[in-house]
Amino acid sequence: MEHDEVVRYQMTEKYLLDELESADRDAFEEHYFNCPACAADVRAGALFVDHAKTALREEVAVNDPGPVRGSTKPNWFAWLRPAFALPALAALLLVVGYQNLVTIPQLAHKINTPQVLAFASVNLATYGSEAPAIQARPGEGFLILARIPPEATFASYTAKLYDPAQQIVWDIAFPARAGQDEYPLQVPGSNWKSGRYALAVFGVTSGGESKAVGKAQFEVQVQN
Repeated sequence: MEHDEVVRYQMTEKYLLDELESADRDAFEEHYFNCPACAADVRAGALFVDHAKTALREEVAVNDPGPVRGSTKPNWFAWLRPAFALPALAALLLVVGYQNLVTIPQLAHKINTPQVLAFASVNLATYGSEAPAIQARPGEGFLILARIPPEATFASYTAKLYDPAQQIVWDIAFPARAGQDEYPLQVPGSNWKSGRYALAVFGVTSGGESKAVGKAQFEVQVQN
């Protein structure tokens, strides 16, 4: 999924409102995981929803007088009163203002600034204890050059990253390309910790069957 398509079809808004079909939702999640701008939009939208829910609950608890004595009809339109709507509006303005004044300019500057990523080459076709090292900086991503044995029966691959505790911390799906045996996988910035990580790759056939291709280890050395 391309970024222009996400913007054109308002995929972020539909994702937050749970209006996407399963396939579109999976494609969008795969995209925003590697797109800083869309990831920021999702975080900002989720933050607004949380603030709005909290504000509305608090206002309802404080200002709603409850049902009128002698009436059993609930006041369905009470949330439309200014006392309820203003906190939600304030939260929205706060999130949008912060996003426009701080988050988006920072992301635009970062995207437009050339970067040299730390990287490691891993070979899924070999087995052994050798583990290349990545000199990572705190909060920054890195690149994995994954050498995958070409297999004509696979239509795509799925890669999963395991942390030193053998927990999956990142995954990505990508199409198989004929004649290509090395794939650059960009791991987004996070609070990475020093230790030995593992990359496992699975091949997926056109019929949806998955088969393990290989697993390789590498060291992450976070530079303080």
